Amino acid sequence: MQFGVFIFATEYTISITDLARAAEDLGFESLWVPEHTHIPTSRRTPWPGGAELPREYSHTLDPFLALTAAAAVTTHLKLGTGVCLIIERDPITTAKEVATLDHLSGGRFLFGVGGGWNLEEMANHDTQPEQRWRLMRERIEAMREIWTHDEAEYHGELVQFDRIWSWPKPVQQPHPPVLVGGNGPHTLRRVIDYGDGWMPIAGRRGPPIEERWVELREMAAAAGRGSIPLTVFGVQPDPRLVDHWLGVGAERVLFGLPAAASDVVLPRLQACADAMKAAA
Repeated sequence: MQFGVFIFATEYTISITDLARAAEDLGFESLWVPEHTHIPTSRRTPWPGGAELPREYSHTLDPFLALTAAAAVTTHLKLGTGVCLIIERDPITTAKEVATLDHLSGGRFLFGVGGGWNLEEMANHDTQPEQRWRLMRERIEAMREIWTHDEAEYHGELVQFDRIWSWPKPVQQPHPPVLVGGNGPHTLRRVIDYGDGWMPIAGRRGPPIEERWVELREMAAAAGRGSIPLTVFGVQPDPRLVDHWLGVGAERVLFGLPAAASDVVLPRLQACADAMKAAA
């Protein structure tokens, strides 16, 4: 099993470079950051995590710039988006950013993607909420074409472009793994259709991850897919929980860090490292 940490990196939290160095020194496999371009002040859409949206959601750094900074001060720490809101992004530009980060990091990028929950946020990007799942699929398919072909083209219902040239290509072949976030009614079908892994959030309301993991493996076998790895997002640093997910067959667990300064984050990081070592 691999172990990673995630944080809402902001202008007031621990430096992303300091955190990346510390995570690598403590033996973590990966560091993950989320994405929100902004938070509309209307706040009409309820936050799935509770009643009041935490402050850090409207202060997040751009994930690709933050992870590039982390890549520059580390040598083997993997760098992930948890998650990139691809429904709010141009696919040609994002394909370039993914490939560039994978190139600059020497093939260390992990591409977690999701459709988002904030309807006003996506509307500000001209994304119709009822179309977002089709849009996510087409944008990911289009990016795969760009990553894997010298001359790429894509003609879908919502995404279309004629032949283009775009380099660099990703170091990882055929491209960085695409991990589909979420645990909704149709998430597993999305994983089968265009994902290289599944990344649900532990502790959120919904069907038990363990049961759906069995279902996903059955779906993968029926579709002629190989083993699809499970990354569990938001695991508490408790060796018993880590052992549980190890028994389930998870490839990776991700511990959450508070959106705070070094004096708060680094002790939590050490507690996560202790849980990792106790489980190992």
